[in-house]
Amino acid sequence: MEFDYSTALTHAMGHVMKLHKKNVEYLIQDYDVYPGQPILLMRLANTDGLMQKELARRIQVKPATLTVMITRMEKCGLVERRPDERDQRISRVFLTDKGRLATKAVKEALRILELKCFEGFTDEEKIILQGMLERMHNNLETFYLENTEPSAEPNE
Repeated sequence: MEFDYSTALTHAMGHVMKLHKKNVEYLIQDYDVYPGQPILLMRLANTDGLMQKELARRIQVKPATLTVMITRMEKCGLVERRPDERDQRISRVFLTDKGRLATKAVKEALRILELKCFEGFTDEEKIILQGMLERMHNNLETFYLENTEPSAEPNE
């Protein structure tokens, strides 16, 4: 039988994630946060003052992509770059007060959508789904590592 992507579970998962992202964007639209930026805000909320190189690695984007993101976020007043205290060649990224407010909005949006996504699910169903997603993640990570160069890093 020929593979039909329109009926594949991964196709359905992709649609769920697109709707999730669209809803996050809707809920945070008043905070000058654009697509792709919530994850950067969340990482800085956990560890403010990361080096740009480390931040790029943690959110799994190329350093050049991160530079564009940070520049845009600086213009909106969400983050600021500061030179490292010990090594002026290193730039660190910090949340501003506006960035912290936006981060709270992102967290609240994620909390609301978590509740909405799992409305009508039992605790047992959520635990089962979590286990399945972890197994899928491990399967895909193993596949990636087996089929790429040793220096390549898997996506989280």
